[in-house]
Amino acid sequence: MAQLVYASNMSLDGCTEDERGAFDWAPPDDEVFAFITDLMRSAGTYLYGRRMYETLSVWETDPSLAARSDLMADYAGAWQAADKVVYSSTLAEPSTARTRLERCFDPGAVHDLKATAGGDLLVGGPNLAAQALAAGLVDEIALFVWPIVLGGRNPALPTDARIDLELVDEHRFGNGVVHLRYRVR
Repeated sequence: MAQLVYASNMSLDGCTEDERGAFDWAPPDDEVFAFITDLMRSAGTYLYGRRMYETLSVWETDPSLAARSDLMADYAGAWQAADKVVYSSTLAEPSTARTRLERCFDPGAVHDLKATAGGDLLVGGPNLAAQALAAGLVDEIALFVWPIVLGGRNPALPTDARIDLELVDEHRFGNGVVHLRYRVR
């Protein structure tokens, strides 16, 4: 059975967005970007909510991003190669290839997807991840903790649930970012 991995950037105080709802507080340097690209490449399917999907779809809809550097081209290639499932009741239709739209999150369907997938799955976005965690579907959590206190919003992890974890890997980057990988017990 494939693993479902929740991957997220977060501030030291646990936020995924600043007070304006922006993500621009975590611009990765080349070392972090290459590491994230390898993580993205390790999965065959990405699960997104509408907002996360719209944020990341530019890696396919804006070819100028991939043209900026070999590193950015590598990330764009990894993103485009994966299947995407977008959970949204408001998105009219996906703007990218290899993308399926689902109107609501169905834990049974995700369980079936894990059982039949040829590779691991990544879930992006704290709200969708919270639903997957509550349903017992998440196998690992990969957090990129940035050296900033945002006082922002949208916590990376649910604040209303207990989740026991086992640390299985950690990596410190030169820019102060720390990657923590946990297995969900």
